[in-house]
Parts: sequence; structure tokens; C-alpha cells
Amino acid sequence: MNGSDRFTMYALSREMLETPGIIRAFDPAQADGVAAAVAGKGRLLLTGEGSSRIYPAKQAIRTAYELGIDCAIHTEGARQAARYDLSRHAVFLTSNSGRTSEVIGLARLLAEANNPHRYALTAHEGTALESLCSATFVLSCGAEQAVAATKSVVEQALFYESLVRRIAGKPRKVSADELAGAFEEALSLSIDAEIVHAATAAPTIYFAGLNDGVAEELTLKTNEITRKKADFLEGTYAVHGIEEVMDPDDLVVVVDPIPEDVEKFHEVLVRGVGLTVVALADHDTPFPTIRIPHLADGSTFVQLAAGWNLLVEIGHALDVDLDHPRRARKVGNEAGGARGGEARGTGSD
Repeated sequence: MNGSDRFTMYALSREMLETPGIIRAFDPAQADGVAAAVAGKGRLLLTGEGSSRIYPAKQAIRTAYELGIDCAIHTEGARQAARYDLSRHAVFLTSNSGRTSEVIGLARLLAEANNPHRYALTAHEGTALESLCSATFVLSCGAEQAVAATKSVVEQALFYESLVRRIAGKPRKVSADELAGAFEEALSLSIDAEIVHAATAAPTIYFAGLNDGVAEELTLKTNEITRKKADFLEGTYAVHGIEEVMDPDDLVVVVDPIPEDVEKFHEVLVRGVGLTVVALADHDTPFPTIRIPHLADGSTFVQLAAGWNLLVEIGHALDVDLDHPRRARKVGNEAGGARGGEARGTGSD
């Protein structure tokens, strides 16, 4: 089966293939109306559950710090955020369905506290979340058929990036066409068969990288797409103790490795543990490397696309039904539905 057939046989991967078009069509001006209000508050919380928060929020935070904007941005899950004093914050609440229980609970608290700066980001109109927010922004990507969220994650991240860049007054250096082209190229890369084999044989796949959401989101997607155990190792966590319990058959995927850390990863993980380290990067590394296109801006989007590519290859090699997990659900904890311990799933919404 060739790569095209592999991708088009699953709803999940067909939705991945729609993402370059979403990038090209995205209008960053839609954040204009709220950017001034957020900047005026000077504090912004980005909340949601699962994939609706991990990459979109953390990618935006990285971008904000790189641009040096005069607005403090942070992220928490909605349950933890509900414990905070958010009276001086603008809050974006993200839920594709608009029915995520944790998010709706926080929106209700903000409404009861008369915080006027509560904004919803969702893929549907007329939802419970919209009714509790002062303004709602609706994604154009449409509903996803597969449980694992993909194209919506990217559009959420594009919206947050445009919001941050509007506040900073610094547009992205590359065009939407350039970003979409690089994303598409990363999504269609041929992955070395030895890398795929190492991944399918690994008891656990670790993703190491910056705290910008890419490696962490790919960890979640590994669970949903390949049904394999996975763990996110932020920064140099991979060489600060966890090697004690790693197995030589495990695989570590290092996303955009920092040059100063490469030798330590090789010493501790390759020579010490004896496991395989794979890099996902836009440059050569001492490890087997999935080479992605280089961009002046937007590199995390391309890293995410290459990671999706790898995971589909792994899932296909393991003969996994990518569209139908056994336990995970599209809405991890739906308002008015499953409650407390009854809620199952990874919370892709």
C-alpha cells in the first residue's frame, strides 16, 4: 500500500490532509476585534481540555515570549483554573463541541463573577459554552469524524497565534501558502522503515522537547492513534532520572533537539540505556532524523505534521483502526453526560 492509499483509507488521516487547506484559508484578522481588549487586561489565560489546550495554548505562549509582548499569558486545565482569582484576566475557553464539562463549569463561574472578558473558541454555533461567554469565535474546519483531534488543533493554534501577533504588532514572517506547503510536505514525508519498526516494537515511546505543546500533543496522539504507551519528557527530563526505568527497546523521539543537549542525550540514552533515539528536526543530527522543511516562522506546525505522519505509519504497521479507539471518546467529559469517574477518554475535545 502506498502512502496516498494509507492516508485516504482513514477518516483521521483524511482530516489531516485537509489541514494545509485550512492553513491557507485562515484569516488572522478575525482576532483583531478581541486583541485590543486582551492587551488592555494585560493577563490572558488559555484553557481547555486535552488537545484543545495542549498545543494551541503552549505554542501561543512560546510565540508570545519570543515576541516579547507586554501581556502575561499562561494556561491551565479548566478545573485547576477554577481555583484561581481570574478577576483581572481575559480568559479564552476552548472546546470544539462547546459541551466540555470542565470548560463549561469555568465559564459559568466567570459569568457569575461578572468577568466580561470571557471568550469561547469552538467549532459549533449555539452551544452551551457560547451562551456563557461574552464573545465566541467559531472555527471553519468543521466537525472531525475521528476521535483524535487534528485539523481543529491546528486551527485553534492559528487563532491563538494570530491573537498574540496582533497584540505584538508582528505578523508571521512566512506566508500562509509557505506554511501550508511546508506542513503538507512534512505530512507526506517518507519515514524510514527502521524508525517505524523501532517504534512498533517499543514498549513505550517517549517524546522529548520544548514546552511548546508539540512533543506533549504527539504523546497524547500516540495513545489515541497507535494505542501504545507514551510519555512526554519536557526539556532535558529524559536525562535527569527517568533513564533509570527506561528499557533498551523503548524509543525516544526528540523534537527539535537543542544542539547543546545532543551529546548528553547520546551519552545517557544511547550509550547508557542502549535505546534508540530519533530526532524530528529541520537539520541533520547524530541520531536517525526525520528531516522537515525549515521555516523562519511556524516551525512547530511543521513538526506537528511530521509527528502525525510518523504516528499514522506506526498505527498502520500495527494494523490499528485509527478511527475507532476502544475507550477514548471525542468529548472526554461531556456536560450533562458522563460525570466524575464515569468520564473516560483522553479528552480530545
